[in-house]
Amino acid sequence: MTNVTIIGAQWGDEGKGKVVDWLASRADIVVRFQGGHNAGHTLVVGNETYKLSLLPSGLVRGKLGIIGNGVVIDPVALLAEIDRVTAQGLLVSPETLRIADNAILILPLHAAIDSAREAARGERKIGTTGRGIGPAYEDKVARRAIRVCDLAEPETLAAKLDELLLHHNTLLAGLGAPIFNKQDLLASLLALAPRILPYAEPVWERLAIAKRAGERILFEGAQAVMLDVDHGTYPFVTSSNTVAGTAASGSGVGPGTVGRVLGIAKAYCTRVGSGPFPTELHDETGRLLGERGHEFGTVTGRKRRCGWFDAALVRQAVKVGGIDGIALTKLDVLDGFAELKIGVGYLINGKSYKHLPAGMAAQAAAMPIYETLEGWSGSTRGARTWADLPAQAIKYVKHIEELIEAPVTLLSTSPERDDTILMQDPFAD
Repeated sequence: MTNVTIIGAQWGDEGKGKVVDWLASRADIVVRFQGGHNAGHTLVVGNETYKLSLLPSGLVRGKLGIIGNGVVIDPVALLAEIDRVTAQGLLVSPETLRIADNAILILPLHAAIDSAREAARGERKIGTTGRGIGPAYEDKVARRAIRVCDLAEPETLAAKLDELLLHHNTLLAGLGAPIFNKQDLLASLLALAPRILPYAEPVWERLAIAKRAGERILFEGAQAVMLDVDHGTYPFVTSSNTVAGTAASGSGVGPGTVGRVLGIAKAYCTRVGSGPFPTELHDETGRLLGERGHEFGTVTGRKRRCGWFDAALVRQAVKVGGIDGIALTKLDVLDGFAELKIGVGYLINGKSYKHLPAGMAAQAAAMPIYETLEGWSGSTRGARTWADLPAQAIKYVKHIEELIEAPVTLLSTSPERDDTILMQDPFAD
């Protein structure tokens, strides 16, 4: 048996939730290891739709869920999410959910500074969700953050708030935004403590025990490789590392525990927010992809930008993300197109590239180099075997494998959890 780590191989929103949910039936523990409530996974289970932001997707399968130390947690948002899914009949308790006691908390002031700075950028805005993710990670590396464990120590909490407010209130005042009162913040955090602390523990110890016992661990990433703060389209990225190596540091395990890495990619490409998107389509085809794929952000509801599959981008994600195999989702959205295009490289100021350069100006100037393939007239929706797929759809998938230099090991053909074709079991040794 081996563990499995799931990460996005594009700009997020690739359908990781469904794949995690599908694989969680064979896992013992599901771990979120980075990101915050700016990420979202939609799970369709029969007639019920669960929209998760912080909770590990495995909870829907009745598996133990762990929120690792690499996640930044808005306690108000977390409790609201727990209440919402509980009302849908999902059991969430300290027996089914554990939270790293050294995870960082997002406070209201983080969202305030996030929104104020984004507004100040004007046309140069990054496209953040305004939920305070970035400022919380900034406080983490600046060593002034409030952690889950601090909720159990009121004196520590009060002293840390002094330093935190000295920094953030100065920034907020400079941006013309309202400042925060220490006593109000302290009172609100102490009021939340009795509901949060029962979930808290050193999760690294639980994971070490699980590893020794041979339990299967599924590590669930948020966002995607091209939003990684180091390897993505900087500065239009998230504030954490989204590559597979972060599963280890973000949950307190050694790198060998990460196991096999499964990258999730759509059969086309989407992006939410600002930043470069070489294969983006602004025509009727782009509109049709968005309409068929129901391309709206799970968390923000923002309309996603849509375009053709960018094989050069995914190949890059495979290399830097440590991806062993690809789960290709939403193949059914491409049904009926007479022809399909795949981005195989970029033309930048008259020079061709097989990867997206790191420079901001170069990324903005990148024009796609396309290959054109014949589409298919039959339907792939709901297919569960290769025999159910049109010949041209199989050819499309096989050509993607060649271009990205990685096998497609799982194929998703609808939002339903069982409409999946498995070519290679990621949990197999």
